[in-house]
Amino acid sequence: MSAQVTAPVTASAATSGATASAAARISDAAAGLGGGSATAGLVLASDAQDLLFREARTANTFSGDPVTDEQVQAIYDLVKYGPTAFNQSPLRVTLVRTPEARARLVRHMAEGNRAKTASAPLVAILATDHEFHEELPRLVPHAPDTGRAYFSERAVREQSALLNGALQAAYFIVGVRAAGLAAGPMTGYDAAGLRAEFLDDDHEPLMVVNIGRPGPDAWFPRSPRLPYADVVTTV
Repeated sequence: MSAQVTAPVTASAATSGATASAAARISDAAAGLGGGSATAGLVLASDAQDLLFREARTANTFSGDPVTDEQVQAIYDLVKYGPTAFNQSPLRVTLVRTPEARARLVRHMAEGNRAKTASAPLVAILATDHEFHEELPRLVPHAPDTGRAYFSERAVREQSALLNGALQAAYFIVGVRAAGLAAGPMTGYDAAGLRAEFLDDDHEPLMVVNIGRPGPDAWFPRSPRLPYADVVTTV
């Protein structure tokens, strides 16, 4: 994912047309999952693959369509099943909706991220909870001493929360796409300022995510990805 975009979007008319076309394909896929044929080797229908990965992009502009609490709950109720170590759930989500809270958030964003953060239908601050171990007795009921056995030290919790919170943040982004919406994840912000403004010393911001339906000139041309042969080694 393109986690930080600090330059303003300056797309050509061709890019604008591509944005509209891709947005339409995303909308069509969201409306009719299950109708496509699966790519060879995959069970998931092709249109669902497009919705979640091939056609999904990091959005930089959004339409005015609202994102409801019901949509966000549906997203979370799906992605909470993503695997983590010891079933820990360190991710915490702060939804920034009110104009006053949005203004407080924007001033901590990097300059190139401020306009889109101010105008997105919904913004979510994704953070990790370093006291996640307190929830482990109910998340790991078959081993209620997991927290005390493995996570009694703060440094260990912080490291584990970073890894597993990042996993959950990735699931969250895919969940946003599953709702037929676009996500604009960013790490360009003043982390200390964001923590002081919205969180506390037991929480660490992971990213800020703009959420909504893509607007005009929503994304840059897709960047290359590494091919299979450059990533996968068999031993």
